[in-house]
This record gives sequence, structure tokens and C-alpha cells, in this order.
Amino acid sequence: MDEARVDDTKKKADQGGVLETVKVIVQALLIALVVRTFLFQPFNIPSGSLIPTLLIGDYLFVSKYSYGYSRYSFPFGPPLFSGRIWGSEPKRGDIAVFKLPKDNSTDYIKRVVGLPGDTIQMIDGVLHINGEAVKRERVGNYVTQDSWGRDIEVPMYRETLPGGTTHTVIERDGDRGYWDNTYVYKVQPGHYFMMGDNRDNSTDSRDENAVGQVPFENLVGRAEIIFFSIGEGSAGWKVWEWPWTVRWERIFNPVK
Repeated sequence: MDEARVDDTKKKADQGGVLETVKVIVQALLIALVVRTFLFQPFNIPSGSLIPTLLIGDYLFVSKYSYGYSRYSFPFGPPLFSGRIWGSEPKRGDIAVFKLPKDNSTDYIKRVVGLPGDTIQMIDGVLHINGEAVKRERVGNYVTQDSWGRDIEVPMYRETLPGGTTHTVIERDGDRGYWDNTYVYKVQPGHYFMMGDNRDNSTDSRDENAVGQVPFENLVGRAEIIFFSIGEGSAGWKVWEWPWTVRWERIFNPVK
């Protein structure tokens, strides 16, 4: 009897331990889901459209609460409601993640340059907002890659948007790139005009067939901080290579 009681007690203890472990795992997953849905969501940068601000291999946190919440704040974008709740409009110059309007599922990240009612035009590589040329100052050269993957030096500029936000942009093809001269775009009500800082290597709102203007509802959140960065072509899981593949100087840099 004593041995049977001991075995029974041990079985109950083991079962209790398993249930407690499952409970902890479920709680952790729920907390992670709440944080990801309502507070911060991690994203990585797979393309060079925002060079030199963001590099391929940067990992960053996006604040979900900055612009309020829409159906796209939730995984898989379920049609729970339309529009936004607790909405707060983006500021010109914000770097924002959004769902591509063409399919409402692909994540894109670009800079907000045009607000509802604005007119946007590129003239000889210079951004014009509401008929006025945006201030652009040459600050040197930047080494990037051309269309064939070769390293080249390209002009780099400091651009100052209306309102005072400053950032750097590069012109891979000088001021004669495909999208360096455009017609005038009129930003629709409730929409935003998005562009990359790598002006000649960015598929953005200038291309109305691929991206176009972005509805407020499609905004996911604002890029806030780089929490990890690894060199292009390097594998993050190879921790033994981190001393020379991780871009340590970029970690914890705010996104501007």
C-alpha cells in the first residue's frame, strides 16, 4: 500500500508539473501575441529601398499603437472592423510599415512624404511638395550597388521636409533615374504618399501600378528602433560569426 501511494503521488506530481509547464507556455504565447498585436512588432529589412537610413539585414521594432489600430494590426488581417480605432495620423517624415494596397497582405516599409491633399512631383531628382522644391544639400558620396551588383559611389543628400524633418537620401542614377521626373500626383483624402530614401532603387507611391497611394487603414505602425543588424548575406543563426558579421554600431539606433 505504501509503495502504491508513493507511485500515485509521484504520478500526480508529474502530471501537475506537465500541466504547469503547459500553462506557463500558453501564458507566454498569449503575452507575446498581445505585445505583437497592440504594442511592438519586429520586422526585418529585406531590400535596399531605404538605404542609407535602413540597411538590408536590419531588424527593427515597429510601434503598433502610433497610428491606432485597424484590421491589419492583427495577424492575417481579419475583417473585424473597417477604418481605424484610436487613430493618430502619421507625420511627414515618419518611416512606416504598411500593407501593400494591391494585395492588402504584403508588408512594405517606406517614408511618409505626402499627406492628404498634398501635391507631389519629382523634377530632376528633386522632390517637390505643393509646388515647392524640398531643400536638398549635398553631403558627400555613399557606396552602394548598381543594377548589376557592382559597388559604386553615388551622390548623397540631406533632405529637409516641410515641418523640419531631415534625413539622407541617395541618387544611384544621379538625377536622371526613371522616377526622377514625374507628373504631379494629388494625394487623395485618407491616403499617404510613400517613398524610399534610395530614390532610384525604390518601388513606392510613384509607381501607381505597383504601390500607389496608401490608405490610412493599411498602415501597420511606425519604425522606432533597430534592435539587431547583420551584414547582408550573413546568417543570423551563425552566432559564432557574430563578432565580425553583426553591425554592432547600428544596434539600438533610433529610426529617423
